[in-house]
Amino acid sequence: MAAMRILANLLALCALVAFTVQPAFAQSILRDAETEALLQELAYPLVEASGLEPGNVDIVLVNDPSINAFVAGGQVVYLHSGLIDAADTANEVQGVIAHELGHITGGHITRFGEGAKSATGVSLLSLLIAVGAAAAGAGDAALGAVLAGQRAALGKFLAFTRVQESSADAAGAQFLSDAGISGRGSLTFFGKLQNQEFRYGRSQDDEAGFVRTHPLSGDRIARLREVYTADPAWDAPDDPALQARFMRVKAKLSGYLADPARTLASFPESRNDVAARYARAYAYHKDARMDRALAEVDALLEMDPTDPYFLELKGQVLLESGRAADALEPLRQATELTNSQPLIASIFGHALIATEDESHLPEAENVLRAAVSRDRLNPFAWYQLGKTYAAQGDMPRAQLATAEQQVLNRDYGRALQSALAAEASLPEGSPDWLRAQDITLQARAELERIRDSR
Repeated sequence: MAAMRILANLLALCALVAFTVQPAFAQSILRDAETEALLQELAYPLVEASGLEPGNVDIVLVNDPSINAFVAGGQVVYLHSGLIDAADTANEVQGVIAHELGHITGGHITRFGEGAKSATGVSLLSLLIAVGAAAAGAGDAALGAVLAGQRAALGKFLAFTRVQESSADAAGAQFLSDAGISGRGSLTFFGKLQNQEFRYGRSQDDEAGFVRTHPLSGDRIARLREVYTADPAWDAPDDPALQARFMRVKAKLSGYLADPARTLASFPESRNDVAARYARAYAYHKDARMDRALAEVDALLEMDPTDPYFLELKGQVLLESGRAADALEPLRQATELTNSQPLIASIFGHALIATEDESHLPEAENVLRAAVSRDRLNPFAWYQLGKTYAAQGDMPRAQLATAEQQVLNRDYGRALQSALAAEASLPEGSPDWLRAQDITLQARAELERIRDSR
C-alpha cells in the first residue's frame, strides 16, 4: 500500500510537470479602430522585414495589466495592455513586436512539443526508477529519484525555452535592422523589465537563470547592446507622427481602463494637449459625466474637425447618453472618413437602430452588412445586424446573424438552435442556407469536443 501511495504521488507530480509546460491564456481582447490601425502600422515594416505577408499578421491587444507579449499559434502577436502602459515610445513597442515575430518565423509554437517531449522523457525515466525503488520498499529513495527527475525535466524544458527566447531576440534585432528601425527602444524596454525584476526582488545570479523561461535580462541587454549599437539604424530618429499617435492611444487606453480618478490625476485640467484631453474624455465618459466628456471631445474637434476617432468618440458619448439621433452625424462622418472601418461602422449601425426610426433600418442593414463582410469576427456587429433583420421582419436572416454572434461568443448550444432555425426557413442552396449549415456543423463539433473533454 505504501508503494501504491508513493506511485500515486509520483503520477501527480508528473501531471503537474505536464501542466506547467502547456501554454494557456484566457484574457479578454480589447478592440478599438484607432489602436488597431496604429499597431498594424507599427508592425508593417517589421513584418515585411521578417518575410511574412503584412496582411496575414495580426497585432491583438489583450486586456491584462501585466507587462507581457506572446504568440500562441498562427501569425498573431498578442500585446498586453500593461505593456502599452509601460512603454514610453512607439519604438519600444516595435522592439517587442520584432521579438514576437522572431518566435513566429522561428516556428517556436509549433516546436513547443519538442521541449515538452524531451522534458517528459526525463520525467518518465525518473518515474520508472522511482517505481522500482518503491516496489522494493525504498520509499525515500523513490521520492528522491522522482524529485531529482522532475528538476532535471523542468530544467531541460526551461533551457529549451531560453534558447527560443535568445533566438527570437536575435531575429527581432535583424528585423529592426532590415526595416531601418533603431534598437534603442528595444534596449530601453529590456531595461524596464530588468528594473521590474529588481523591484520584485528576483535574483539575477546563475542559479536563478536555471529556473527561468527567459534569459537573464542583464545578459540579454549586454548581448543586444553590442548588436544594436553597431547597426546602421542605431541613430535612426523616431518617427514623430507615429510617436504622437502612440501617445494618443496610450492616453486613450488609460482613460478607458483605469479608474477615472487615477486618470484625472495623471491628466489634470491644466494640460490642454491632445493626449490629456483624450484621456479625460474617456475618464469622464466612464464616470457618467457626459457633459464634461462632450466638452473635452468638442475641444479636440476644434483642433481637428475631421479626425474620425474624435468624431467616433463624440458619437459614442451621445449614443450612450440616450441621444441616438444626435449621434448619427458624427458617426456617419467617422464611418465615411475611415472608409467604413468595421468597428466604427458597427457603432453607427447601432445608433441608427437606437433611434427607433424605421426609416433608418435600410441604412443600418447596409452599414452592418458591410461591417461584417470586412470583419466576420465582430459579435457586436452580428448582434446589431440580427436586430436590424428582425425589425424588418426577416426572421431567417435574423436567426442566422444571431447564430454568427453566438458562435463567436462560444455559446455553441444556442448557436446550434439558431442555425437550425435559420436553415429550416432559408431558400435551400442559397449562400445563407449553406452558411447556416456550416455553423450547425461547427457548433455540433464544438459541443462534442467539450463533452469528450469532460
